[in-house]
Amino acid sequence: MAIDYGQKRIGVAVSDPEQIIANALTTVHVRDVFPFLHEYFSTEKVDRVLVGEPLQMDNTPSASARFIEPFVRKFSSTFPDIPLERADERFTSKMARQTILMSGLRKKARQNKETVDAVSATIILQSYLEKQGSK
Repeated sequence: MAIDYGQKRIGVAVSDPEQIIANALTTVHVRDVFPFLHEYFSTEKVDRVLVGEPLQMDNTPSASARFIEPFVRKFSSTFPDIPLERADERFTSKMARQTILMSGLRKKARQNKETVDAVSATIILQSYLEKQGSK
């Protein structure tokens, strides 16, 4: 599972059981993320969770990193048996917007920020899966 954590919404993506293809799952409001995760983990097997790490070009944390750290700490204490990894999320929103544009969706659908968040999480996860496959 990959999470693209934002100030208002969280994009969520998951892979197929063989861990080959990433798929957008949903977008969840920040206040609803832990109830959502509890419910999801109770019905689905999750090997690990990737959380997008916003970095600047010099590899230092960006300003939005301060919103993610409390989530990471709470996740680790709430779900201690699920490994959590950080994944570079630089350019994922830009890549998501480009992917959505190229998908042929109508303008109104392309402007939906929830779609961008879910596609960003998918890009984070697919990149991770590809790196794992090349090892």
